[in-house]
Amino acid sequence: MRSLIMRKKPMKSDPAPSRWAWRMQRLMLTPGFRLALRAGVPFCLTLMAGTIYLSDEGRRNAITQAVADARASIEERPEFMVKLMAIDGAEGALAAEIRNVLPLEFPQSSFDLDLSELRSKITALSGVRTANVRIKPGGILHVDVVRRIPVAIWRNDDGLVLLDAGGAYVADVNARADFPDLPLIAGEGAARHVPEALTLIHAADALGDRVRGVVRMGDRRWDVVLDREQRILLPEDQPLPALERVIALERAQEVLSRDVIMVDMRHSQRPTIRMNPEANEAWWQVKIK
Repeated sequence: MRSLIMRKKPMKSDPAPSRWAWRMQRLMLTPGFRLALRAGVPFCLTLMAGTIYLSDEGRRNAITQAVADARASIEERPEFMVKLMAIDGAEGALAAEIRNVLPLEFPQSSFDLDLSELRSKITALSGVRTANVRIKPGGILHVDVVRRIPVAIWRNDDGLVLLDAGGAYVADVNARADFPDLPLIAGEGAARHVPEALTLIHAADALGDRVRGVVRMGDRRWDVVLDREQRILLPEDQPLPALERVIALERAQEVLSRDVIMVDMRHSQRPTIRMNPEANEAWWQVKIK
């Protein structure tokens, strides 16, 4: 009977991995997952440890103080300290004004100085055209200044001011006699045409010391003002040739030496001369007789 009983065959083990093992193997083949294991997990652990450590206020204050002490030990070394300030290109009132806008206390670390800001403060002064600020060896803050050179006095509604060759404001003037060597200009918009005004004044030097200045009329043209209340009215275009014609007439016929109050050159083809009231009245009396 034993031979008649069917013997059950033993089960063989399946060599294929389980479903979860297969999924894990596929996941390990993913580059992003491997990167997360190599970098992400250590980063998260480190961040967690750092957060726990820095959660204590005492530890944070100790770290901050250590960093501040280390920085101060470097910045306050003698080779980085600025001990004095030297100014070149400015003296007197302008140098004092520069020191007032830079209220620095020495010695001071060069790391605490913002050279761009210092330069901006200096160039903001009316008497300074350009400035260069740098730290020289030996702990010297060197300020190199190019001053605005006044070339004319402008009379406006607010008084008298000094102008440079570009028409920029330089300083206020208390009295015309304070700068007798500088020419006088006046009128609205005259500061925007300083080079042209200087050209006319230079040409009018041929008239000697009779020239009192030039006036901008309506921000369009110039009048040359002479003594004895005489004026030369120049055209809007090409005023210099018109002025030279008047100077030539003065040399040839002494027009300005007569009883003339105005020479109108606004129309180049039709110059006009106006006599003063006394000469005009005398002329009419002669004509009536």
